[in-house]
Amino acid sequence: MSAERPTLPPVRLHTEAELARDALAAPLLARAVRLARWAGPETRVGAGGELVEEQLPAAAEHLGLTADEDGAAEASEAWRLAVDTGLVDVEDPEEAAGEDAEGTAAAGENLALITGGSPQDVLSIWLDGLEAVHADATAPVFEDFADLVGEDGSIDFESLDWDPEVEAEFLDGILGNLYLLTVGDGGADAAPVPLPALAASMIVPDDMGEPTDDVLEQVSEAMMRLDDQFRVLEPIGIVEYRPLDEALLAEEGEDATPPADDEDVTRYGMVKLTPLGLYGIRARMLEAGVDAPAIGDLADKGADALLAGIAYYPETAARSEVEQWLTRRGADGAAAELLAAARGADQQAPLRRLHCQQALALVGAEAEPAVRAVLDDPELGGLARVWLAELGAADVPAPPESMIFWLAIDTIAAQLESEGDLEELQGLVEGLAGQHSGFFDEAWRVEHPATADVLEAMGRLHSDKKKAKEARKAAFKARSRTGG
Repeated sequence: MSAERPTLPPVRLHTEAELARDALAAPLLARAVRLARWAGPETRVGAGGELVEEQLPAAAEHLGLTADEDGAAEASEAWRLAVDTGLVDVEDPEEAAGEDAEGTAAAGENLALITGGSPQDVLSIWLDGLEAVHADATAPVFEDFADLVGEDGSIDFESLDWDPEVEAEFLDGILGNLYLLTVGDGGADAAPVPLPALAASMIVPDDMGEPTDDVLEQVSEAMMRLDDQFRVLEPIGIVEYRPLDEALLAEEGEDATPPADDEDVTRYGMVKLTPLGLYGIRARMLEAGVDAPAIGDLADKGADALLAGIAYYPETAARSEVEQWLTRRGADGAAAELLAAARGADQQAPLRRLHCQQALALVGAEAEPAVRAVLDDPELGGLARVWLAELGAADVPAPPESMIFWLAIDTIAAQLESEGDLEELQGLVEGLAGQHSGFFDEAWRVEHPATADVLEAMGRLHSDKKKAKEARKAAFKARSRTGG
């Protein structure tokens, strides 16, 4: 019965102000900002904008890094990020100046935005940095770059056995799976994910029982690859990463075999998306056209968009979205708007009515006049009576029998559309059928678009074989009556 659903569950993001503070605290961006402020008239760069080798020790010292190759490499990495994010502007040397000529560097326009811009400005700079670091993470590792350079100075990329699109697609797939695991497990409070499980999520087929030796080898290779990539990604602030225990490599050779069930899985690497990482990966997915909703997306929309948008949200997420919508919209007139949006005979209409009833509970007693106004409405009258009874209101008129059966069909249709808990749905089906003697003798006559589908589902779900048979017969009668 279900219509098209969102690709991903909604994510609860931190505020832009909080995310901007996290971005500025990310080690790599913080270093890039410090180097952008350090750059001056004496700063010299090569033809590609990189800091010349002679100035790397001074840059490393300014950053408080060690005076060795590692410190110089980290300083160079921070400088590249400063250039890539517009914190530094470089002036290339003139071509006529010769091969050894050096360019200059100065503070870029974006540097002022770090302290004087809005949170959105800071996050925009950080997203540019994430793109640059993502590209670095998927770049090949050169053991000997000189072997790749031909006599004419060109680089033989084919000998690398490296496809940039394939590499980027693999890392994006891993980050997408990590995002899905994180959002589905409580957002930024979710537990870290073992690296072997994450690697296996991209390689082991869903229908495979015991992985073959070949598949395990692929998982092992992916783990090693991801270990390198997450080490690159961590300084930009998108993940918290506990690296693969290097002692394992000494124990097992160059590749780390995925752990047995009784092993300490944390030794094989653990990774977790940060709140900033959730924001960044979602931004990349939206840019790629992926439907990745966030709580609050519907706060400034109409009630029709709200009820349609939260149709398949988990209960807590739907409640949070409605609360934000009511905060922005205000309670005045909200009930009437919600009730109007709940009408309809389309496939999602029963689910809209279910969410409408839940939203009205958040509006509170202020909704009562609007709810009483629809007591005689054939689609909303049953909902209105249930809501008023739950409120404890007086003078709630008893529903006609036709409305009772219509509401029963509508309620089950909503649960079927939401694909909720099977045991709860079975309990609902048996409870409704048990409340009314001769339920199926009357239910097939209900003028509801989902009557036949609901009765067929009741026939599948009811544990009493006799009742299940009655439901299937009623479904046949409903289809015959409507010509369906």
